[in-house]
Amino acid sequence: MAGRRARTGRGWDASPPRAGDDTAPRPRRGRRGRSDETDPDAPPTPPRDEAEVAREICLRQLAVRPRTRAELAGALAKRGISDEVSADVLDRYDEVGIIDDAAFARAWVSSRHTGRGLARRALANELRQRGVDGDVASEALGELDEETEAETARALVERKLRTARGEPDAVFRRLVGMLARKGYPPGVAIRAVKDALAAQSAEAAEFAEQIDADALADAEAELDRDPRTPA
Repeated sequence: MAGRRARTGRGWDASPPRAGDDTAPRPRRGRRGRSDETDPDAPPTPPRDEAEVAREICLRQLAVRPRTRAELAGALAKRGISDEVSADVLDRYDEVGIIDDAAFARAWVSSRHTGRGLARRALANELRQRGVDGDVASEALGELDEETEAETARALVERKLRTARGEPDAVFRRLVGMLARKGYPPGVAIRAVKDALAAQSAEAAEFAEQIDADALADAEAELDRDPRTPA
């Protein structure tokens, strides 16, 4: 019939194979992967050296961000590395400068103060959590002086004041609380907020004039020292 498409021999319109037809498709044999081929005479894979494993763990940790010696020691302990091997590997990394807690502390203080506006008290707590020695931490924190800390506090307050809403007393409490959470001492926080409010508007300036920053700072410090004060 004209116009009828000829059978292609493949697909849904293929003709059924005739008896004795050598062209009929034959089933394919599956190939065995190399993983199935085992050599019974092959020697067993030797166990990996523990120090090599420890070094790989450390390098993976350091690839993410700089780490302190204590952080790397904790990561090795979690992976079951013995204390002896861990100490050997970390001592070697100390010698070649791969681990440098002093440099870590200086970089941490600079980065977190500049980027997050954290004060020395908050930074000291973060360094302690990462296992930095107290003397090493103090030396790094010493590079952040009181004047720089006060300037940063004022800048943080001024930035927050642009979008602050509410009565001056409520704004004052929120901003002082914000600075306290970032580790600023009461005196620094209160003075920074008072000065910023005084420059904002007449109403805020009138409220700021009534604030005795020194008295409030002393009261806050006394509360911090009182062990009966709930956290």
